[in-house]
This record gives sequence, C-alpha cells and structure tokens, in this order.
Amino acid sequence: MSRQYLSGDHGPDIEERQADEAGLVRWAFFFMLLGTFLVLTFDFRDIVEENGGLWGTGASPTAVTVPVLPPAVETADNGGGPGSVDPREFITTNPDELRETMKFTLLPKGVLLASGSIDPGAAARFETEFAERGEYIRVISLDSPGGSLEDAMTMARTIRENELTVEVGEGALCASSCPLILAGGKVRKVSDKAAVGVHQFYAVTNRELAPEQAMADAQITTARITRHLIDMGVDPALWLHALDTPPRRLYYLSPQELAGYRLVTDARTAALSE
Repeated sequence: MSRQYLSGDHGPDIEERQADEAGLVRWAFFFMLLGTFLVLTFDFRDIVEENGGLWGTGASPTAVTVPVLPPAVETADNGGGPGSVDPREFITTNPDELRETMKFTLLPKGVLLASGSIDPGAAARFETEFAERGEYIRVISLDSPGGSLEDAMTMARTIRENELTVEVGEGALCASSCPLILAGGKVRKVSDKAAVGVHQFYAVTNRELAPEQAMADAQITTARITRHLIDMGVDPALWLHALDTPPRRLYYLSPQELAGYRLVTDARTAALSE
C-alpha cells in the first residue's frame, strides 16, 4: 500500500529544497537586473552619441554645431499647421559667413548687426562693442546659426538691461541658441521672410561624464534656459520644441508660434526697424 505523506511529514527536506529554489530565483533575478542595467547604460550612451553626444572636448554647455541650412524641417503636423512652413527659402546670407565667429557691425540708424556663430567669447566682445559705441546702438539685428548657450544668455541680459530692440531681418537666420538672444529684446521683431529655429543642445566637457552626471547637467541647463525665457517674458513652452528636436535638425517656428510664445512683441512680424 502506498504511503501518503501528510502535512509536516518530511518537512525539513521540503523546506531545504524550497530555500535552495528561492536562493536560485533571487540570484537569477539579480543577474537579470544587472544585465538589464548594463544594456540600458550602453544603449543610453549609443543614443546620446548618435544625437551629437553629451560629452566632448569643451568647457561649458553649448549648442551643437549644425549645418546652417539643415537637410530637413521638423513640423508640428503634416497638414500645413503651425511649424510646417519651410522658411529656408528666405535665407540669403552666405552659409560660410554664418559659420564664422560672430562679428558686430554698426549700421546706419543705430542698428548693430550681430552675424555669425555664437562662439565662447562672443558675449565679451559684444559688451566691449557696447561699451565703446553703446550710445549709438538702438537695435540689435541677428543673423546667426547659434552656438554657445552661456554667451547667448549673457548677451540677452546685456540687451535687456539697456532696453534695446532686437530683430531678425529679412533673409536672416536665428537658430539654435540665437533665439535666447532675441528673447532679451525689450521689443522683439521677426521678418515674415526670416527663419527662427530651435533644437536640442548637448553639454561639452573636458572629460567623459557618467550617464547620470550627463543627465543631471542637461536638466540643470534646461532649468536655466526655462528661467531665462520666463525672466525675458517669453513663454518657456517654446523650448519644448527644442527638447523634441535632435541636435542636427531644426524646428522652425511659424509666425503664429512666434507670437503665441511671445518671442515677438508685435504680431506684425514683418514690421522691422526703419
């Protein structure tokens, strides 16, 4: 007659087997988590590097160097809505000139043309220019593919302290970090035949950063940009388009968006300084 084991019969053996099985499950779960962590870490680094990298060879957060006229346009939708108009056809400035470091040229009627890439040091040169000829300057006219975020925000603060007008004239480009300068104007104007675009930045450092540090730096920089836009009276929701757009592309803002985000102070965007 077969023997039936009742509850508690051979209990110690069963408990030992259960303990061994539980230990194996815990170790398997641990290694699964470790493997997942390693995969996510390497995937994160690959994604970051494909989008321009979060670590490099510079000293401070800056916008990535991008083609002056990107090969594609990010659109808000596919039906001709805001952001879907390609303004690149209006740009008349020589791309090679835009890639050069920013230069300042005093034009008639108190217009200071700021053209070229915003290199580290552009803000210092701007302040020197203003110290020497500030009494003649009434309007800052921008034509730039962007560059250093730090210099852009510093220039914007100088502009706001002196209550200057900022414009993006016909045929001009204001992209990447350049709109942060535009935000500094007490009065802000953009021609309906100009291009204003934004995209993601990446942090440049003189050493390789751990992914968590790179993420922390990116969030700090995003917070600084958000505060800058708020301080300048611009809707910080504008920067969501930058966060959505990879560094080597641009999201071009439509006239309606420029007005809606208050990046222009006059909805009649074609009316520039005379």
